[in-house]
Amino acid sequence: MVTLSSSATPGALPEPVIKDERIQLVDAHNRPCGSASRRLMRRFRFWHRATYVFVRNGRGELCVQRRTLTKEVFPGYHDLATGSVVGAGEAEHVAARRELAEELGIEGVSLTPCFTFRYTDGGNFIHGSAFLADYDGPLVLQEDEVADATWLTVEAALALEDATPDSRVALERMLAQGWLMARDD
Repeated sequence: MVTLSSSATPGALPEPVIKDERIQLVDAHNRPCGSASRRLMRRFRFWHRATYVFVRNGRGELCVQRRTLTKEVFPGYHDLATGSVVGAGEAEHVAARRELAEELGIEGVSLTPCFTFRYTDGGNFIHGSAFLADYDGPLVLQEDEVADATWLTVEAALALEDATPDSRVALERMLAQGWLMARDD
């Protein structure tokens, strides 16, 4: 697995690519209140919705992705879940399925809705929806967003120092609520 060195400087990173898409905006209580471009949502730090799909294989391992260096938020970090912001007028489960297909090439699997949560840190104001999917097939990575993917135990995923903080919070809650079981082996 490739790890970014701590000597990497922001100037050394490629220019982030911000998709030109409309994002569903919500208020602090998760009520829809309009839409904005992704660029404006980031610039003005609007509340928005995001999905987090934890993909588990038959051994109980999670699919962990390495974000490309052109991602607008946390470039090069590990994502512990597949997902993204929810598009304007899009339902969370539809966004979750779309992102699962786009990022990992996974289609036709059952999604189990687990919980919703709020995440506010680092200028991000998110109402997240967490899902669980079981999958043992091949992965087809979206090359402009996913640099690499690997299967890790829950413990190994949580031990990653460069995991995106929002996916870490969601994974910790998945474990605490019993959606995933810790393994002692």
